[in-house]
Amino acid sequence: MARRRHDAEAARPALYVVGVAQILDGRAGMREALDGARARTLGLVAHLSDEDLERVVDPIMSPIAWDLGHIAAYEDLWIAHRLGGLDMLRPDLAALYDAFETPRAVRGDLEFLRGAELLAYLEAVRARTVAVTARDGATDLHELVLRHELQHTETMLQTMVLGGLPLPDGCGVPAPVAGRDDDWIALPAAEFLMGAGPDGFAYDNERPRHLVSLAAFRIARRPVTNATWLTFTEGGGYERRPWWSHEAWMWKEEYDIGDCPEGVRTGDPDAPVVHVSWFEADAFARWAGARLPTEAEWERAATWDLDPMDGPGQVWEWTASAFLAYPGFRAYPYREYSEPFFGDRYRVLRGGSCATHPRVAGPTFRNWDLPQRRQLFAGLRLATDHEPTNPTSGRTG
Repeated sequence: MARRRHDAEAARPALYVVGVAQILDGRAGMREALDGARARTLGLVAHLSDEDLERVVDPIMSPIAWDLGHIAAYEDLWIAHRLGGLDMLRPDLAALYDAFETPRAVRGDLEFLRGAELLAYLEAVRARTVAVTARDGATDLHELVLRHELQHTETMLQTMVLGGLPLPDGCGVPAPVAGRDDDWIALPAAEFLMGAGPDGFAYDNERPRHLVSLAAFRIARRPVTNATWLTFTEGGGYERRPWWSHEAWMWKEEYDIGDCPEGVRTGDPDAPVVHVSWFEADAFARWAGARLPTEAEWERAATWDLDPMDGPGQVWEWTASAFLAYPGFRAYPYREYSEPFFGDRYRVLRGGSCATHPRVAGPTFRNWDLPQRRQLFAGLRLATDHEPTNPTSGRTG
């Protein structure tokens, strides 16, 4: 991030001061967490060539090498510069690695760091972080930087999927889930507190916690599986216009989306379907005589201990909700993290995926993306206000 973008927002609102002691054990715990994240990051790309790291696989994704440089620049900005009061290690890189200054479509044309120079930059920034942490202790900004890196590792895995690059062993493949597709959890009408509380780490868009009233609804016990999605596909799901919204049909026609994502036919029948767009998820829900849950419904079901859902965390789950600010929202630590994305363009996903580090995703965490995106490790879970008119009858687990 460019320095000028954040200097005006240096004051941190007291509402969002985080009790980091609840997350980690001071300096040593944060050092261990940061080192573990870095080992994971480098391990995920160790099998790739320099050419793989530097090429643009799709205009909607950054070169993986750019992501790595961005991770280091973000860390240097927030820990060494903003927290430690040091000058930026490489101020000439600030605009290059600012996600708003350099949109994804142009990053492949830039002179981003590569090879040994990139690795040296990562190491030098980390050495500064270690020094500042030893002096000042761990803070909420450390947690911000740590989770930022963990989120970018999932982005890099998305890039590998789009580019047809091999994924590291054991990454990016959802595990089978037990149960039946026609098994529903019934939740009564109620009020509940939605969002993150004042303690612990949370992103600005998860706060403030607020009271939400919900009517009674049903939510599927498990996410939609490959077997059931294949039933939709082979039953004309990508050919029959009535199940698709106007915008979704135009997207399908423009990009020649005529079949299910790769992996539905070859994957485990009882594993959650993955790499489906919101447009596809919405069409599937119409076919099934159901709908997508709102994010409030999803969060209530995920935090309802009386009858828990199966399979959360295997795939991000699309919701019907647009990405909007909660009542009383306050940007922190900088406006660009959430605020520019609020509105009807983006849809919310919940739950995390098999490519998501457990430290990142929790029941109040809000992911978001455009409805046409397929590169996400995303699937869906159905909801309904009544018994489905066309209940799916998928395999038993």
